[in-house]
Amino acid sequence: MIKKDRKIRDVIFVVTGEKSCPLYNVGEELKIENSSITVPSFKSVCLFLAEELIKIATSRDNFSGFSNLDRTQKSSFDCGGCAGLIRFEFKKEKDFATLQMKLLTQAEERRRRRHLDKFFAVLRKLDIFESLDDDALIDLTSLLELKTIPVDKVVLKKGEPGTSLFIILSGKVAVMADDGQHLAEIESGEIFGEMSLLSGEPVTNSIHTIEGTQVAMLSNKNFKHILKKYPILHLFLLKMLVDRAQTMTLRSGYITSGMTADLAEIKTVDLLQLINSNHKTGTIDLALNTGTATVSFKEGEIIQVRYLEFADKDALFELLAIKEGYFSYTKGILPELENVPPVGDFAEMVAEGLQRIAEESK
Repeated sequence: MIKKDRKIRDVIFVVTGEKSCPLYNVGEELKIENSSITVPSFKSVCLFLAEELIKIATSRDNFSGFSNLDRTQKSSFDCGGCAGLIRFEFKKEKDFATLQMKLLTQAEERRRRRHLDKFFAVLRKLDIFESLDDDALIDLTSLLELKTIPVDKVVLKKGEPGTSLFIILSGKVAVMADDGQHLAEIESGEIFGEMSLLSGEPVTNSIHTIEGTQVAMLSNKNFKHILKKYPILHLFLLKMLVDRAQTMTLRSGYITSGMTADLAEIKTVDLLQLINSNHKTGTIDLALNTGTATVSFKEGEIIQVRYLEFADKDALFELLAIKEGYFSYTKGILPELENVPPVGDFAEMVAEGLQRIAEESK
């Protein structure tokens, strides 16, 4: 308990080092003002740290020389109350803030507000943050760091630990295979780097810029705070991970049972050819704007197609022209289809269907 005659001074500290601290980062400020403790936006107040700060702010010994410190002198303190450790240093005693310091502080605050306003407008448009109200999104933007990365630079390197979530504000990056091929491209308004942050595993593929790119970065520690405070973001990211993994699998030439994806990620004809070339036995269910459809395969050959009033070849020709919708693939076929022969030669049917589409487009 603090004695009433013991003054709690207004003072600002800055974090200069940390090791496994679950809350605070280097460079963040810890403020004591009007007998209250203020920590960086979006952060909780650690009771271990609060106890340490109160001891420092009420100790005559700690403050005996603060007013006379020159610019080369610092007073350092540690907080190791939990599993982590942070080191913080005296920045200034607020009673001695000069007019120049106050003007600089005001200028920095104006710059920060412009920074927030710019990020806020961009983030408000992203699907991932749709569930956050404006106040929560303002808190989140205060944690972001802006960075411009030149073309042909490595942003994330395969095998290294993930450090940040990246939000692309402008430009484009590529997910690289070991042989240098582009597995996918990520553009403005999309995010990357979240996979290794969520899993705790090293980065699985290197990511390079393919044009000058501006990103907003959210550190691993701040990313975890946000997910903890807003679990709905965690669910959104996990779903996105599944979708992205399935897209990568499709582009690698594989398809597995239970896979679902948007036809925007793979053309209908490419999807059918993928199952044919892998000699799969299974069923594709399609959810389209015009209705539903099913395509059944046995060892890669089409044995049944159903779409609206169309059947088999006619249904297949109709489906080849469709570009929008969703599909799911399930291993296995209905028992009654086990002995059904192929509708026709796969390559010939696809070639005929594509020829019909080309003629109709003329």
